[in-house]
Amino acid sequence: MVKQNIILITAKKLLFLFLFTVLLTNLNAKDFSKEVTKEPTYTQKGEEKLWCPICGMSIKKHYKTSYIAKLKNGTNRQYCSIRCLTKDDEEYGIDKSLMKVIDVKSEKIIDAKKAFYVIGSKIKGTMSKVSKLAFEKNEDANEFIKKYGGKVYSFEEAFNKAKETLKEDSSFIKNKKIKKVYPKGKKIFEKLCNQDIDPTMYLEINELKADIKKNNLCKKLDESKLQAVALYLWDVKKLGVLDTIENRVQVKEDEKCPVCGMFVSKYPRWAAKIFYTHDDHKHDFSFDGVKDLMKFYFNPNKWGNYKINKQMPIEILVTDYYSQKGIDGKKAYYVVGSNVYGPMGNELIPFIKKKDALTFKKDHEGTKILHFDKILEEEVYKLDE
Repeated sequence: MVKQNIILITAKKLLFLFLFTVLLTNLNAKDFSKEVTKEPTYTQKGEEKLWCPICGMSIKKHYKTSYIAKLKNGTNRQYCSIRCLTKDDEEYGIDKSLMKVIDVKSEKIIDAKKAFYVIGSKIKGTMSKVSKLAFEKNEDANEFIKKYGGKVYSFEEAFNKAKETLKEDSSFIKNKKIKKVYPKGKKIFEKLCNQDIDPTMYLEINELKADIKKNNLCKKLDESKLQAVALYLWDVKKLGVLDTIENRVQVKEDEKCPVCGMFVSKYPRWAAKIFYTHDDHKHDFSFDGVKDLMKFYFNPNKWGNYKINKQMPIEILVTDYYSQKGIDGKKAYYVVGSNVYGPMGNELIPFIKKKDALTFKKDHEGTKILHFDKILEEEVYKLDE
C-alpha cells in the first residue's frame, strides 16, 4: 500500500512538472513578438511595399518571419512568411540564389540558404499551422529552442516542409477567413468604405490596401480592420463583380500563360485567349495580357513544341478594358505607352470602340492607338524595354 502511494505521489509530481513546463513555455510564447523593433527594410516599390503581395499581411508586424526574393522575371518581392514565398514560387518561380530572410535574433537581412531554421516551436506560424523561424547562428537557434521548443533544420528542409504543407495550410487559413475575417470585412466595408471600390482594378492585394489607405477610400482603419476589408474585397467581392460581367473571357483556375508561366485566372482584367482550329478540333491558349498573346501569335514555337501556325484559322479573344467583356481581338483597338500597367508591365490595352481607346489614351498618357493588323512583332518586344 505504501509503495502504491509513493508511485501515485511520484506520478502526480511528474504530471505537475509537465503541466508547469507547458504553461511556462506557453507564457514565454506570448512574450514573443514577430514585429520589428527598429526601422524595417522594405524592398518592394511604391506604397504597396508595406504589405505582402500574396496575403496582404503587414511586413512590419511579421518582420521576423519575412522573406525577400526576386521572381524569375526580375520583380522584387517581400513576403510575410515562408508559406507565401512557396506559394509565389509555385505560381511564378523564384530565383533561389537571391533569397534572403530576417534573422530573428538581430533582425538583420541574411542569406536564406545559410540560415538555421527552428520548426515546431510554441510560436504560432505566420499563414501556417507551424512556425519556421530563421537564425544566422546555430547557437542562437538552440538558445531559442531552450525557451520555446522546436528543432533546427536547414533551409532546404524548411522550404520543402513549407511546400509539403502548402495545401493544408491554405485550407486552414481559408477556413479561418470564411468563419471570421470575411464577415468582419464585409461589415466594415459596408459601414465605413466607399462602395465603388473595384477590386478587379488591382494586380495584387497589397496594391488594393495601399490605394485604400492613400486615397482614403475607407474611414480611418487600423491594420486589423484594413486587412479584413482588403481580404473581403479581394477574395469575395472580386468574384461577385466578375460574375456580373456577361461574356467575359473564361479561364480555368490552373491555366498558365505559355509565355511567362503565370496563372491567368489571377488577372481577369487582362485575360486573353487564342483559338487555333486544326482539322475537326480546336487548341486554345490563355494569356495574362495582350503583349504575351502577341508574342505567342507571332512565333508560337518559341514557347513550346506546338503543332500550330499562323496559317491555321485563328480566333482571338481579349478583354475590353472598360466593359471587362470578351471582345474579338482582331477588331479591337489597342492603346500603347500608357501609364496603366498589366501583370507583365507595359501593355497593349484593348477596346472594342475607338472612342473609348481615344478617351483612355488621353486620360492615361498613351502614345498611340493601333488596330490589330497594324501591330508589329518588334513593337511588342519594345514594350519590355
